Amino acid sequence: MGTIVMSGTVVLVILGFGNHLYWLAAVGVLFLYLRYGRGSAAPSGGAGGGASSGGAVPADYRAYRDRRDTQAKWERRYRRERPLESRRQERERSR
Repeated sequence: MGTIVMSGTVVLVILGFGNHLYWLAAVGVLFLYLRYGRGSAAPSGGAGGGASSGGAVPADYRAYRDRRDTQAKWERRYRRERPLESRRQERERSR
């Protein structure tokens, strides 16, 4: 698949010397291939993604955990810097 995309891109670049829209098409093809084509063949870290590597944490769970920890850090900072506002929000949330 990659060789077809690369050869098509080369053809579009060569044709682009006559019409610059072909260069734009070549960039679009490369973008779509890098965004969707190449990554779709890789496993997404599901059942067999990283569970069989001796207890290693899958990459998608690690990314989730990093986002969760970052969000918790920002929430703690908000509560620390704005105690009155955070208490008001807690009261409204408990109603």
